[in-house]
Amino acid sequence: MEEAAKKRNLRIMISAGEVSGELYAANIMREIKQQLGAEFDLEFFGIGGDKMVAEGAEIIAHVSQTGVIGIWEVLKRARFFTNLKKQLQNMIDVRKPDLLLTVDYPGMNMRIAEYAHSKGVRTIHFICPQVWAWHQERIPKIARIFDHLITIFPFEPKLFDGTGLDCHFLGHPMVDVIEQTKREQAPELPWGNGHRIALFPGSRRNEIARLLPDILKAAVLVEKEVGECSFIIPTPTEQIDKLVRAELAKCKIVPKQLALCAGNSRHVLQQATAAIIKSGTSTLEAALMCCPHIVVYRVSKLSGMILRRMIKGVKNVGIVNIVADREITPELLQEDASAERMAEELIPLIKQGSKRDKQLADLKAVCDSLGSEGSIARTGKFISEILR
Repeated sequence: MEEAAKKRNLRIMISAGEVSGELYAANIMREIKQQLGAEFDLEFFGIGGDKMVAEGAEIIAHVSQTGVIGIWEVLKRARFFTNLKKQLQNMIDVRKPDLLLTVDYPGMNMRIAEYAHSKGVRTIHFICPQVWAWHQERIPKIARIFDHLITIFPFEPKLFDGTGLDCHFLGHPMVDVIEQTKREQAPELPWGNGHRIALFPGSRRNEIARLLPDILKAAVLVEKEVGECSFIIPTPTEQIDKLVRAELAKCKIVPKQLALCAGNSRHVLQQATAAIIKSGTSTLEAALMCCPHIVVYRVSKLSGMILRRMIKGVKNVGIVNIVADREITPELLQEDASAERMAEELIPLIKQGSKRDKQLADLKAVCDSLGSEGSIARTGKFISEILR
């Protein structure tokens, strides 16, 4: 009892406004508790979700409220976010945290970090805003309001050279997730006979409507060229499953063997011969699962024009290609994302040969650059040393 009474209290404020970031935050909390729990009484509070609550955090806003996507959705809830910002600022004033840890979610987190930093609170941000793609003018501000930045891509620290920001690449947390998946017993998946092809048409209604019909036409062209094939579309949520099924009902051209799979997207990639993937996180998962793939993306013509003006400093849109700084997975964007072009690029990746072998070797090099397993443990240890 006397020993416990001597423990100093450490107050750690965490802001993780989206589901993926909240998972990382909860895991970082666990690491900090393992590192410092015997020395300090740890107090965690801020924005998060059930996983952070399970680790002992007190939250004033849940990720189910804060994790909105799209400009219009944010504008509709402007009053909520204005009030939340005031609550967080008041929390900083009253509870005087020893550290503010912000995880991804740059729109809100940069505002909160700026206020905390002005009050003398040490600030750490985990997952660098994508300044390498757009809004490079934010680099000086990021350097000014954060004391430390922990990145998840190896090329990001160099962006802050000369700014004075303490910036570290400690590995990509997706490596941990993938390694855990590889250790799991492989589930029975609804594959048919022949080559196994994974299809990822996206997770939003507009993405699925724009891409799925041509992806299915490409699948038919592929099976005509390479012989018997089995296709799986992973649907990570019930809502996405409904969206895909609704679009499938409209499609007249479909491959002979096609199945939907609830969840298990990483296992699908692990077992697939090759894949067609809408640009996004799944392309990185495919690389880490050593699954050859092509990247497809299509938005409205207006959105495409706006994106071309906004994106500066990168030659590619696929994250695997951005990490490699060259195109190793074919990118079919806008009008190039036709069924014919998809089939043309995918077929050599299904057949044994130089194109498949070359992409597999390039994917391995990208994966090696993302660091070894244990990035969250390294992040937790880094933050713990700062708190000490």
